[in-house]
Amino acid sequence: MARKKDKQKAIVMRQKGMSYSQIEEKIKVSKSTLSEWLRDMPLSEKRIRELRADSPIRIERYRNTMKAKKDTRLEEVYKKVSKDINKLSKRDLFLAGLFLYWGEGTKAQNSLVAITNTNPAMVKFFIKWLELFGIRSKDLKVKIHLYSDMDTKAGLDFWSKELKIPLSQFYKPYIKKTNLKSITYKNGFGKGTCSVILGSRDLWEYIMMALRYISKIS
Repeated sequence: MARKKDKQKAIVMRQKGMSYSQIEEKIKVSKSTLSEWLRDMPLSEKRIRELRADSPIRIERYRNTMKAKKDTRLEEVYKKVSKDINKLSKRDLFLAGLFLYWGEGTKAQNSLVAITNTNPAMVKFFIKWLELFGIRSKDLKVKIHLYSDMDTKAGLDFWSKELKIPLSQFYKPYIKKTNLKSITYKNGFGKGTCSVILGSRDLWEYIMMALRYISKIS
């Protein structure tokens, strides 16, 4: 009985000019079954062209569906990772900061402890890491790198708010001229690149020796 009702619904929807995919979404039957039910009800060439013109909508719907599935999957992975990592100890933070500095920190300039990145979370972690050495945010200087067609004030205000460091501790921003219209500042570059800087010979030497030790034992 239910099958008969589904077939009747499919016929009515086909009479309205719906495609197999559209009908399939409504009554949850396979396209092979629809092909059997509706083999004597082909769509007109005009209607086929209309459906093809409507394809961007269906593509967007499909993308949204896939995104929702991905978001759900990633949320489950996040829950698992949260349990696996749990809370970070002081030693965990110390080692994580060293590896971050090994990859992103300034190493060539003696007495200058600094990191440069476009990711606010990474820069904030670096500032948090420096607290392990008794360094406070008021001891730091900040320099922002921007392109000439960016909003300088918006960039400075953004980083000042994110890092909770007043603009009085910011150097004059470095503005790079560009005529490249292809640059859209996506993927994290929308607010420029931020450098957090500390002048400290003792801390720089400590970090360098710590990285030397890690490189030997690894």
